[in-house]
Amino acid sequence: MASNPPARCCTIGVKHEGEPKGELKKIGDISTYFAYPEDKQTANAILVLTDVIGHEFNNAQLLADQFAANGYFVVMPDLFQGDPIPLNRPADFDIMAWLQKSGPEGKGHGPGQTDPVVEKVIKEMKSNLGVKKLGSVGYCFGAKYVARFSAKGKGIDVGCMAHPSFVDAEEVKAMRAPLSIAAAETDQIFPVEKRRETEDILKEHDIPYQMSLYSDVEHGFAVRADMNNKRAKFAKEAAFLQHVQWFDEYVKGKRDSAA
Repeated sequence: MASNPPARCCTIGVKHEGEPKGELKKIGDISTYFAYPEDKQTANAILVLTDVIGHEFNNAQLLADQFAANGYFVVMPDLFQGDPIPLNRPADFDIMAWLQKSGPEGKGHGPGQTDPVVEKVIKEMKSNLGVKKLGSVGYCFGAKYVARFSAKGKGIDVGCMAHPSFVDAEEVKAMRAPLSIAAAETDQIFPVEKRRETEDILKEHDIPYQMSLYSDVEHGFAVRADMNNKRAKFAKEAAFLQHVQWFDEYVKGKRDSAA
């Protein structure tokens, strides 16, 4: 495995100030947050795959808006069938039980439940919403599905991740999309040995890749950092700009990406 399973650090953090500018609509029966660039064009798009706090979390919607402000059509679906984890759950909350069996009707939140959501959204984006080039950024939980849908023919052309969790080594090996990873110095989910394992896989791979390590931050910093902490604020903003630059190069540019 290239990153460990989720833990309590996946559910704690700080809610950010700001009023989201996008809108919630449906793709089929999937609640989805949409944010548009100023010119309303949809050819260059970003699919945001969230952490376990979900697509209605203020921080996630503000991030989606920021990508849109940088010229991208942004789509951020509900990956959890209306069953995300509220921010700052008690310490005894069993996230593995939630993943495995406590979703709607006991279905859980593994690939069997999440893959169909991502697949349906990508199909809608590329068939009916005018998307020509699709980048995707995954935070924590969502990173696994960036990897899974960056395999050949799965639909994601350019990938980004921040503090990934539950990503299998074989999923990384199967990726065909250029990949940029923002990692935290202190992260029990993506610790140094998992970063090194991922690096070893990528350096033997044939895709462009980048991994940036941010000091003085923990797992979740790219979404839930304390913005009153100067170093955490810088790292969050730098990770966002890292991903914008990657998308500008491989989505808007003419560099190689997934077929």
